[in-house]
Amino acid sequence: MKNLITLLFVGLITFSINAQEKVAKIEFKETTIDYGTIEKGADGIRVFEFTNTGDAPLIVSKVSSSCGCTVPKKPKAPIMPGMTGEIEVKYDTNRVNPIRKTITVLSNATTPTVSLSIKGKVIDPSKTSVLEKSRTKSVMEK
Repeated sequence: MKNLITLLFVGLITFSINAQEKVAKIEFKETTIDYGTIEKGADGIRVFEFTNTGDAPLIVSKVSSSCGCTVPKKPKAPIMPGMTGEIEVKYDTNRVNPIRKTITVLSNATTPTVSLSIKGKVIDPSKTSVLEKSRTKSVMEK
């Protein structure tokens, strides 16, 4: 009876060790996307590409942003080992201001939480600065 219990115990430990070896790993091509300087109303969609470098299916359970002006989309299906996936991010470019936003990705990977960021600046070309307007000739120069 002791031999049977010992055999079951060793088998259970061996099984749990083997089950823990297969894990998903997420590796992003880049963790920051720079929009640069873009005009108001421009295309605000950018894509973060990643690869599952582990040996188990990668499941992205949640993707959220630090602001309502940034809408991320997560992959619907699991990403198999060696395959690539995308997280699409859409920024509302009707907001004229600097862009500094964080996107948080939750998954079953060995690093379960990853922070991504977007940066840049949205300008309104129809509005010129006071300095540009003052570059016309003054009354004294005429």
